[in-house]
Amino acid sequence: MNAPFLTLDAKGIISEAGNFTSKFIKTMETLSEIEEIDVGTAPKELVFREDKIKLYHYIPTAEIKCSVPVLITYALVNRYYMLDLQPDRSLIRNLQQLGLDLYIIDWDYPTKVDMYLSLDDYINGYLNDCVDFIRESTGHRKVNLMGICQGGTFSTVYSAIYPGKIKNLVTLVTPIDFAGNGGLLNLWARYFNADTLADTFKVIPGDFLNNGFLMMMPFTLNISKYKEMLEFTDSREKMMNFLRMEKWIFDSPGQTGECYRQFMKDFYQENKLIKGTLKIGDRKVDLKNITMPLLNVYAKADHLVPPNSTKPLNELVGSKDKELYEFNGGHIGVFVGSRSQKELAPAIAQWLIKRAHENATERAGGKTVEKKRAGRRKK
Repeated sequence: MNAPFLTLDAKGIISEAGNFTSKFIKTMETLSEIEEIDVGTAPKELVFREDKIKLYHYIPTAEIKCSVPVLITYALVNRYYMLDLQPDRSLIRNLQQLGLDLYIIDWDYPTKVDMYLSLDDYINGYLNDCVDFIRESTGHRKVNLMGICQGGTFSTVYSAIYPGKIKNLVTLVTPIDFAGNGGLLNLWARYFNADTLADTFKVIPGDFLNNGFLMMMPFTLNISKYKEMLEFTDSREKMMNFLRMEKWIFDSPGQTGECYRQFMKDFYQENKLIKGTLKIGDRKVDLKNITMPLLNVYAKADHLVPPNSTKPLNELVGSKDKELYEFNGGHIGVFVGSRSQKELAPAIAQWLIKRAHENATERAGGKTVEKKRAGRRKK
């Protein structure tokens, strides 16, 4: 019996190589014509600054239908402009058009001078100061808080510590229960030596963290997307959209060693938020203190924050008015997907507008306020 032989189609191989070369040349030509990758272009003004942290107010582009201002808190690990990555798929612009008055925190890029900044500094310090600035400058006793990914964890913790300052809480793809086995990140994090990493790096490099995220889907995020890029080489618009996403992916701020140490150990490894044993500074975090209305959004196909990490929040809070919203997509699709623009943004806006009624004065001010935290931890 003869062994089978692999038959090579020489003409097919030459043709395929020629097609690839042609697409590659066109890609290089298109890339050479692009001088700037514009992201985060929705007009905004800097209204408050504290150390490196900045608070921006998006300039309204439509009639304000939600009387209570919305403060958006993004994760530390990536840049907030994911919410305004491109004009035609911008969660920020969409929410503005639907009548929300938006503020957002820019955590900036920490350096070694910030190495001892802790969760206490970020939550009881910077986040609390941003909330207070909005309350004082607008005349509202309470604000709406919208937290995204790790920023949603921060917002949840903050709302449990300062429930009297929050009118409504919205969380999107937010990790709450870190004990599940549904995501690789949860599994990997349990074996990280956070003390060694924090003590060695002082500020955990953004590239180190980003490589971990890329390895969660190595083929999709490191190979196949660049192959797919060659299929739209003739379209400058599609190429720009691809490059905007690439810029965001690789624009990863570092993490202060102390904050990283605490988040990894207290949340991922010991799951203290769920157990009710978490303390931020000298303040105990009890999720039952969250009694304001809650909208908790999770993504059905989320590989970073699986649904079983997000959904338990609704069972743990003290809110009577609480809603669990399933988004049929992935982690990134929540922000830039077409379904997000058509479905999710309107759902969030309508939910907030319905619950926004309160007596309040008009927003005052317009100045940029700068301050430094005297209580920042140093060693």
